Amino acid sequence: MSFWHHLIDVLLHWGPYGLLLLSLLDSTGLPVVGGVDALLVAVATDRPEHAYLAAGCAIIGSVVGSLILFSVARKGGEVLLARYISGGTGARMHDWFQRYGLATVFVPAVSPLPLPMKVPVFCAGALNVRLTYFLFVVITARVIRYIALAHLGRQYGRDTGLFLKQHWVGLVISSVVFAVVLTAGLRAYQRHRVSLGEAE
Repeated sequence: MSFWHHLIDVLLHWGPYGLLLLSLLDSTGLPVVGGVDALLVAVATDRPEHAYLAAGCAIIGSVVGSLILFSVARKGGEVLLARYISGGTGARMHDWFQRYGLATVFVPAVSPLPLPMKVPVFCAGALNVRLTYFLFVVITARVIRYIALAHLGRQYGRDTGLFLKQHWVGLVISSVVFAVVLTAGLRAYQRHRVSLGEAE
């Protein structure tokens, strides 16, 4: 048995608290592609009574881990960012963040598809995005994602993966639309605050 299989077995035995640990590690930069989602569905399938507690633990771990990465990037500033995004996917994600802002954080945070999230989080910290906006976006996305996965795990059990594969297009489109609306709302709120400040 490989190390990762053994680790997943241990975390599954821990139930919701295993999800807390795994989501924390995943959001601070440890590459565990799809691991949190798979473990959440497994817990919801094997222990339906713990499904929403497991989702809550996954939300807390993910938000705390993202906040750690965000804080590291904020302290390191653009010098650290330049090293983090040197070439390839990192550079493209940085360009997208400059163009679309927190939408690039929301879409991978809410979508069950394996989309890169670490670079947008790092960009948000290094480019001094307002902490309250960042937390609002991450918490909103993770609540939607993990509560939905817990519900699907309770309803469909081990067929949850098949359900997601059959509906992935609609899920991605919904994520993008929600991200656009959320980003527009945050920008409108920010402009409103600025206009109030100027009026005073």
